[in-house]
Amino acid sequence: MSTDAAGGGAAAASDSATARARLSNGTIARYATGSLGTGGFATLPGLVLTYYLTDSLGVAALAAGLVITLAKVWDVVIDPVIGTLTDRDLARHGTRRRLMLLGAGTIPVLFALTFAVPPALGPVVAAIWVFFAFTLTATAFSLFQVPYIALPAELTPRYDERTRLLTWRVVVLTLAILLFGAGGPALRRVADDPVIGYLVMGVVAGVVIGLGMLVATTVARRPVTETAPVASGSTLATAARASLREHYADGVRALRRSGPFRALLATFVLQALATGLMLAGAQYVATWVLESEAAVELLFVALIAPALFAAPAWGVVSRRMGKERAFAIASTVFAVAALSILGVLWAPGEWIYAPVGVAGIAYAGMQSLPMAMLPDVISHDERTSGPGRAGSFSGVWTAGETVGFALGATVLSLILAVTGYISSTAGETVTQPAAAVTGIVVSFSLAPALLIGLSLWSLARYPLRRSDIESQQS
Repeated sequence: MSTDAAGGGAAAASDSATARARLSNGTIARYATGSLGTGGFATLPGLVLTYYLTDSLGVAALAAGLVITLAKVWDVVIDPVIGTLTDRDLARHGTRRRLMLLGAGTIPVLFALTFAVPPALGPVVAAIWVFFAFTLTATAFSLFQVPYIALPAELTPRYDERTRLLTWRVVVLTLAILLFGAGGPALRRVADDPVIGYLVMGVVAGVVIGLGMLVATTVARRPVTETAPVASGSTLATAARASLREHYADGVRALRRSGPFRALLATFVLQALATGLMLAGAQYVATWVLESEAAVELLFVALIAPALFAAPAWGVVSRRMGKERAFAIASTVFAVAALSILGVLWAPGEWIYAPVGVAGIAYAGMQSLPMAMLPDVISHDERTSGPGRAGSFSGVWTAGETVGFALGATVLSLILAVTGYISSTAGETVTQPAAAVTGIVVSFSLAPALLIGLSLWSLARYPLRRSDIESQQS
């Protein structure tokens, strides 16, 4: 065979390998559809659940925050366990689909029950009802979310393909946030009776969340990615034989041994706390600062509509300068935009939608980029520890994200309690003290900006670059 022929054959083989490595549009679309469910669950309870407790069921602000926090604490406990279970499923059956289907199939009913509290039960029983219903709902969500997050590392080994996959996931996530953030409160107002309105919202939202999750389960299959050499004694077969306790401990070991994972997780948790705080505070800003409950939909449109176009743009930026640099830029822009909102303390008005829109552009990058970096962290760990532990990473990741969003609602409830916020039942009219209004604005602007600033410090400690990932594929 001639040198040219050999070279041509090698080039053809290379082109064929590249084609195989490129994800199909169908795979990307089905995976992204899962974010219709994850975005809906992350958005709607964070937006309305605290407000539902304090302003419809008459639960005190501090107690409302405690209810949500305790439910999320359970998530922190169960997520690593689910991570180990999904790794065992992968090892034994070659797929993570089983737990995903269980979560997707049960979440519609449980979500509806969370918002189906009869107000005649009184604040104490209502708080207990919401706690148990929301805890079960969060468990169903985790059964889907943990294996869902583990999938990108197995769907493709390519640095830029992971960005492409997660970029379109965030586009759908953004649509979901817009749909549930604006549509959820609108559904709540379909009936004059708030009790019926919340129930309608819970039923419709639960069904849509479940359907989005079911579509995404179709991409859960046996991994076909290129893998690094497996370390001695660290194989999928060993993972299948390991006990649940050993799997759980493996998640802790993953956090200890992986510096990139610690840095990325710390950054993401702090940013989840910041965005969770803003999310929980949006309804209060609409009601008590802009003096219109309907303004919450406009706040969400201002935040999310720019993100629809920004997510692909952040993917382009990351391909040129690296995911970690693009992530830092997005975070900085978000912090500056959030800080500027503090001005509504002295000049409340519609100008607030402008900085919220800028924050929305940055938010798209803050969602897509760290999620595209997580598969890089997992594959980097495989070089020394072997495959089969993506579920452990995603379990710890989901637990951290849960902590961040839960603490957002907790911090808001503490601020409301300290500043003298007055809770009420449906139909009751109250006037909030000036200190409470100030606390609402601070929770929507200054506090998130400070948290984002702190997250930039942990992001600076993230060591992986494009060359570190691409060297594994050579």
